[in-house]
Amino acid sequence: MKNLVILTGAGISAESGIKTFRDSNGLWENHDVMEVASIHGWYQNPELVLNFYNQRRAQAETVFPNHAHSYLASLQNKYNVEIITQNVDDLHERAGSKQVTHLHGKLSEAKSEIDPNYIIDITRKEIKLGDVCPKGHQLRPNIVWFGEEVPMLDKAAKICETADIFIIIGTSLQVYPAAGLIHSVPNHCPVYIIDPKVDEINVPNHFTCIKATAVEGVQKLKMFLQNNHS
Repeated sequence: MKNLVILTGAGISAESGIKTFRDSNGLWENHDVMEVASIHGWYQNPELVLNFYNQRRAQAETVFPNHAHSYLASLQNKYNVEIITQNVDDLHERAGSKQVTHLHGKLSEAKSEIDPNYIIDITRKEIKLGDVCPKGHQLRPNIVWFGEEVPMLDKAAKICETADIFIIIGTSLQVYPAAGLIHSVPNHCPVYIIDPKVDEINVPNHFTCIKATAVEGVQKLKMFLQNNHS
């Protein structure tokens, strides 16, 4: 089976109703992004950050995988599929995808503020000030914030190196360091990018650009895969 590696961004989750921090000039649900999605914001007002992510966790339970999520899961019948996502929701898993690497963490998990190895599943639960790990340190969302390193980046780069086909969905490759993963993809590998804002002029010649939303774009992707990689 060929290795199909897929990098997904906020665009694929947006079609399920999850708002992104790029929707409104740096505001995310009426909050300044740096107040709720940066390590500095956490140190300044941890209660605000906890409440914000408690609300995001509750919201995530009200949405469902869309056709794009389901189509990617169906590709496992024909390819060895590895999904690398910048999204913190679990919509890929709920659609049936088995191998998902979350670059920016998972909304359904909490971790110790001090001990990076203490990570627990909290699913629908809230995190409150005073909730601590066994060593007595405050729990926080297991989210990679602005100002923090991306611990899964090396793993993701190694996955990209194995790609026979590389697909990018719902990201215009403006979010670093995730956008740099394209440099780990083998030179001979065909690359497909689905995004309504993709800049077709400034992408390499071997990219196939599908200027569409995730749900619309996977219909065209289906034809490309059938015609060129069956």
